[in-house]
Amino acid sequence: MKRTLGVSVYPDHSDPEKDKAYLKKASECGFSRIFMSMLEVTDGKEVVKKKFQSLIHYAKELGFETILDVVPSIFDDLKISYDDLTFFHEVGADGIRLDAGFDGNKEAKLTFNPFELAIELNMSNDVAYLDNILTYQANKPFLYGCHNFYPQEGTALPYDFFEKCSIRFKKHGIRTAAFLSSQEATIGPWDVNDGLPTLEIHRHLPIEIQAKHLFASGLIDDVIIGNAYASDEELEMLGKLNRYQLELTVEFEKEASETEKKIVLSEQHFRRGDITDQVVRSTEVRKKYSDSVNPVHNNLLEFQRGDIVVGNDGFGKYKNELQIVLTPHSDKRKNKVGQITEKELLLLDFIKPWTKFRFKEK
Repeated sequence: MKRTLGVSVYPDHSDPEKDKAYLKKASECGFSRIFMSMLEVTDGKEVVKKKFQSLIHYAKELGFETILDVVPSIFDDLKISYDDLTFFHEVGADGIRLDAGFDGNKEAKLTFNPFELAIELNMSNDVAYLDNILTYQANKPFLYGCHNFYPQEGTALPYDFFEKCSIRFKKHGIRTAAFLSSQEATIGPWDVNDGLPTLEIHRHLPIEIQAKHLFASGLIDDVIIGNAYASDEELEMLGKLNRYQLELTVEFEKEASETEKKIVLSEQHFRRGDITDQVVRSTEVRKKYSDSVNPVHNNLLEFQRGDIVVGNDGFGKYKNELQIVLTPHSDKRKNKVGQITEKELLLLDFIKPWTKFRFKEK
């Protein structure tokens, strides 16, 4: 499934001109999805309608898809029902996110709404909610899944739970989404805003690593920045991110040769299919560089997890094979040429047999 980047905006808490400027910048960086929160109706239905209509129509001109997050009380405040989604169609939304769950049959019926609005479900529960909806023959192309975000420090999901919840949706081919937290943004839906990640381990990580982690999991199609406004640098960084292949950041040793750097940076790597626990082996490169000399350096030390090593001239047929160290060991036939940055070490767990990956220099 195609992978996309998204941003969040909170029209009830923000300035519309700042929202539009933010969306324009995000669009220029390749973002194409919006999570838009509709939290309150204080000025009447028509005022609310006009406010959201203006922003959503502007977003459409930029090519965005907009999903409205609607708290249940909004339906009462606007005097509308889940059986008639005309209001959301009129404001220009492409779908609505349901915070509240029903009996399964109701959600299934909603996917057949005449406006073809997507119905997005809460993914952050490890229960058979989706399975129940599908038994009522829901219109699957209009059924999405999206995790929650968690404004309070220490309350976001642990990875193993996130994985179980996500698999429930992914195995049915449902489009999935989860949230990143900008380290610069200050606007969210509530008065507590310690960041807005789906995963607790992401809360204080650089946003690029959060995105790499979610995409590398293979469980998430749409990665959305939960808080507003992310910095221009963060937007640009995510816009340049490879969404389909893991790209690891490497810090080189000063002794690393130009040939070794070329092996690391210029080649398409993949993990050999018959794996070992000790290292990730990229073996094809040794054939290409079999005639290139590789003098010994940085070889008399214990290699640590995340070190990048290349076979030296003393390694026979394995000369110039690239390996990523998974467990500490020593081998004087290998040169340490660099290491993966510490905060990206969690990404190594996603390099499975035959996984394709690349490197970039820090």
